[in-house]
Amino acid sequence: MYCSTCGDERDVERPPCPDGHGSDCPERACVACGAAILVGLPLNAPPPVPVTVAASARPTASGAPRPERAASLRAVA
Repeated sequence: MYCSTCGDERDVERPPCPDGHGSDCPERACVACGAAILVGLPLNAPPPVPVTVAASARPTASGAPRPERAASLRAVA
């Protein structure tokens, strides 16, 4: 599994879970540096919030995407 602290693939182990998750515990520890790694969501995590698309990014009634507006830059002298 990838360890962001080591910056490479490392072996991980499941440490004892003080929260009582047992074999479903989402926590792992890098055997090289000991950094905590979460695998998936914790069991008591709320469901992910759906992402809404801004009105300007929604397609038009014909199904075609809306044209992007050109950004205007102002030169400052």
